[in-house]
Amino acid sequence: MSGRTALVTGGSRGIGRAIVRRLAEAGARVVFTYRSDEAAADELAAGYDDVVAVRADQADLASLDPMFAPVRDGLDILVNNAGIGPTAPIAELTGEEFDRVMTVNVKFALLAIREATTVLRDGGRIVNISTLNTVLPAPGLALYCASKAALEQVTAVAARELGPRRITVNTVSPGATDTDLLRASNPAEALTRAATLTALGRLGRPEDIAAVVALLVGPDAGWITGQNIRATGGLLI
Repeated sequence: MSGRTALVTGGSRGIGRAIVRRLAEAGARVVFTYRSDEAAADELAAGYDDVVAVRADQADLASLDPMFAPVRDGLDILVNNAGIGPTAPIAELTGEEFDRVMTVNVKFALLAIREATTVLRDGGRIVNISTLNTVLPAPGLALYCASKAALEQVTAVAARELGPRRITVNTVSPGATDTDLLRASNPAEALTRAATLTALGRLGRPEDIAAVVALLVGPDAGWITGQNIRATGGLLI
């Protein structure tokens, strides 16, 4: 990926961090965003010659301008990875929480795609990170599932609209992936059960998802667009 520029949202930890590392190690110039963990972002950026961290809060649409500032000279890859997944039963949801989740998970990503169309080179790549929960929902995840399902539909429409420029747009939907967020929001027995139910017999790793993203943004995936790749290790077959 030498000579290519990538923009990855939410790149300081978890799956996003693995995506940044995978693309940087393949030779891409990578700009990534983080919301609050400046130390983790700086540590990641310092490990590579051409990786830049930009602070952006996706709840604030004003973050779009500084996020795109380093790639105004041209962009090849956009990965919409950042998102939030608060848990609450429908009976306890508020209008304010609805607006927050939809803004962070859908509105910001959609507007990032809109902005990217002005700087993406023909033949570019867009990947949106969704979740297996859109087809395997669980109690308490109404807003998370709804927002990610909306993002999947954005993918489908964008693939149609950007196809004439040979820009591919795809979704990657991870299954149970071993991140700090997963462990903080699930009891140990739930993680054990998820690993047992997965065909490959373990939880996913952030690097597993990064490998799928690398495939989709690489030179061999130019004929794959508008697809939702469920990278679950066989948790859903």
